[in-house]
Amino acid sequence: MARKLYPLGMQTFELVRKEDRVYIDKTKYVYNMTHADSKCIFLSRPRRFGKSLLVSTLKSYFEGKKDLFRGLAIERLENDWEQYPVIHFSLAGGKHQDEEQLNRFLDYILKENENNFGIKSEAKDANVRLANLITTAYKQTGRQVVVLIDEYDAPLLDVVHTDEQLDKMRCIMRNFFSPLKDCDPYLRFVFLTGITKFSQLSIFSELNNINNISMDEEYAGVCGITEDELYSEMSEDIDSLASKLELTREKTIEELKYNYDGYHFTWPSQDIFNPYSLLNCFSKQKIDSYWFTSGTPTYLIEMMRKFKVLPSTVGNIYAKQSSFDAPTENITSITPLLYQSGYITIKDYDEQLRLYKLDIPNKEISVGLYDSMLPNYVTTEIDEGKVVIARMSAFINSGDIDGALSLLQTFLATVPYCDNTLYEGHFQQMLYIIFALLTDYRILVEQRTAKGRTDITLETHDHVFIMELKFDKTADEALAQIDEKRYADAFALSGKKVVKVGIAFNVKDERNITEWVIR
Repeated sequence: MARKLYPLGMQTFELVRKEDRVYIDKTKYVYNMTHADSKCIFLSRPRRFGKSLLVSTLKSYFEGKKDLFRGLAIERLENDWEQYPVIHFSLAGGKHQDEEQLNRFLDYILKENENNFGIKSEAKDANVRLANLITTAYKQTGRQVVVLIDEYDAPLLDVVHTDEQLDKMRCIMRNFFSPLKDCDPYLRFVFLTGITKFSQLSIFSELNNINNISMDEEYAGVCGITEDELYSEMSEDIDSLASKLELTREKTIEELKYNYDGYHFTWPSQDIFNPYSLLNCFSKQKIDSYWFTSGTPTYLIEMMRKFKVLPSTVGNIYAKQSSFDAPTENITSITPLLYQSGYITIKDYDEQLRLYKLDIPNKEISVGLYDSMLPNYVTTEIDEGKVVIARMSAFINSGDIDGALSLLQTFLATVPYCDNTLYEGHFQQMLYIIFALLTDYRILVEQRTAKGRTDITLETHDHVFIMELKFDKTADEALAQIDEKRYADAFALSGKKVVKVGIAFNVKDERNITEWVIR
């Protein structure tokens, strides 16, 4: 029996079902959402996590296309299969636009929906046309209208770092969405998706009845592929990949989890796999980076620069929910954008303190994120730097930290620096990124121990390298601090060989590692 094709790049539920492609059944969530107390729902999830396919599934459901749902969970739940007029907008095409272009784009998507109902509108204002579209569709069919809006925030994200431009674009979108409140009697269901969460006041005016389900435990698995779904619906895919990689099934699952798993959008939550990466991995029969290489969002890099984000501060942080789930226009740190965009996720929750632990989900995100930050520290030699980092991995894997540092020293001698980088923190963060990009290792900066904080701790399969950096001092002084503060005691029970490394770095003249001592 030939395997089913994967729906790579497909976001239309009807096509996926008609072509009998792999579909992870999310229809129980569709039933629950459409039979809930609230008829206006918002869902935030990272890009390429299946939001558009979910919107398309809702469209087919409300259009009463029962045959498409044969064999799925909703077939056992739904008895009525009523048909409603559906207005469907995707704002994904509204990226990278100025005000005039955005208004033309709104005109285009309104016209598409008007044509579906045979409406010819002479109104020029987008809000008037949307109100007319909803009321006319209601009068034509005698049924309440369903409005599905995918990627509502797409026109706003690329200007989120520029306050003046953001205000202008936000006004356009607020005007566009404004009829949703007054048209409430004519609406059966409204569903909006996006990556970020702008406040209702700034985008949806007085529409105060939106139910944000993004962190509801009931909908933790609505997008993405849960661990249970992987085992129950993709078991043969795991075996096929294991055969190709010449690994056991258990080791293959371990590799999949290490690279693509680890997302939690609430707590408690079972593990969620990145669907885009997982399906591409099964299709290409290769463990590789897929999600991150499909596009690094410009808005995120710009905002990281705006907030002067240090690489070592991205993960392993604690926060109240209000700190990482804040409305985008009110953020005072990069944390909410990193969380909502999928670059950090919930890893734990302290019930007593009501604190969430946030960290990078998996290896794919870790490597991709630090790789995108590397040009801020190593500019013109970026490609050579990536080669050096790969070669350093081979040395460290064999326990040869001396060989790795020799290679790094040679490379850094070729790197030009700007005048504004003549401070210790810049070089510490540069070294952090370089070590963080090494394959398969756990890297920590300023890890707390009983006696203080280590500069860099690099943990491999069988070694723990404790590194202390001294700027414009000696390597012996660095090593002495490791002993004095007894940093190694924290790893006495690890079962791994502990290696102390004192590193001297000259900031003023050579701007390079000058010496190191290993014990």
